[in-house]
Amino acid sequence: MEWVSETLMREFVFLGFSSLAGLQWLLIIVFLLIYLFTLGTNAIIISTIVLDRALHTPMYFFLAVLSCFETCYTFILVPKMLVDLLAQKKTISFLGCSIQMFSFLFLGCSHSFLLAVMGYDRYVAICNPLHYTVLMGYGVCVGLVAATCACGFTVSLVTTSLVFHLPFHSSNQLHQFFCDISPVLKLASHHSRLSQLVIFMLGVFALIIPLLLILVSYIRIISAILKIPSSVGRYKAFSTCASRLIVVTVHYGCASFIYLRPKSNYSSSQDTLISVSYTILTPLFNPMVYSLRNKEFKSTVRRTMVQTSYPVN
Repeated sequence: MEWVSETLMREFVFLGFSSLAGLQWLLIIVFLLIYLFTLGTNAIIISTIVLDRALHTPMYFFLAVLSCFETCYTFILVPKMLVDLLAQKKTISFLGCSIQMFSFLFLGCSHSFLLAVMGYDRYVAICNPLHYTVLMGYGVCVGLVAATCACGFTVSLVTTSLVFHLPFHSSNQLHQFFCDISPVLKLASHHSRLSQLVIFMLGVFALIIPLLLILVSYIRIISAILKIPSSVGRYKAFSTCASRLIVVTVHYGCASFIYLRPKSNYSSSQDTLISVSYTILTPLFNPMVYSLRNKEFKSTVRRTMVQTSYPVN
């Protein structure tokens, strides 16, 4: 094991996929394809929403912001991970690690709060349609997005500051493929119960509260759907809600398992696999669930592509 003194701690070494060295090229190909598909679908979503005025509604505004978050979110993690899979020594500087953790937490927490906002938007649209344009005006939507970013910034700033103000003078080997909270905390020589409690409470704030808000919104939505007289209409509505709830459950469930448990229960190999689900797979599924399954959006994409390819003079 590589040991360093506190004064010489300048970098961390990633060991996330060290046990899968024989599958290196397979992992590179799979993760690269997923990354390119995620970038491509999010680019299509953002450009279509920006170009088509018919999609300038609160729902699609939030979808465009979600796609921006996920594009940046994956850009922070996946390229570095792909380079490390090819490298002999998978290192990141102390400063680089803190920047990566801050950026990852900022976008991840903002993403978490934004999903709650999107659930509220659907609740207002379905359960209070007559007041929808008033309750979800442009100013309100911008304010809600700003609030999600402010919450994400606060959580990430406080958490990153608490983690990287700790003394590090033991091993610099991180059993993860990015600078996550638990692996970095595990390398700290000591930390107070207060810092652990604050980090845990911030995790509850960023994960459990948005999840509860989403569940409340969808319970109200489902109760409204049950009143739809048409069985076909009920089936379509339930299908949409179920697919979104599955993605939300996987995202919040995996993230809660990682961040809302005692540090003593940390398992490097298990956590690496679970981390892949909410850092790589969730950004892959979200565009398909929230946009590409939407018939209106797919028809708009086709129309926009035709207009772009064959502009009318």
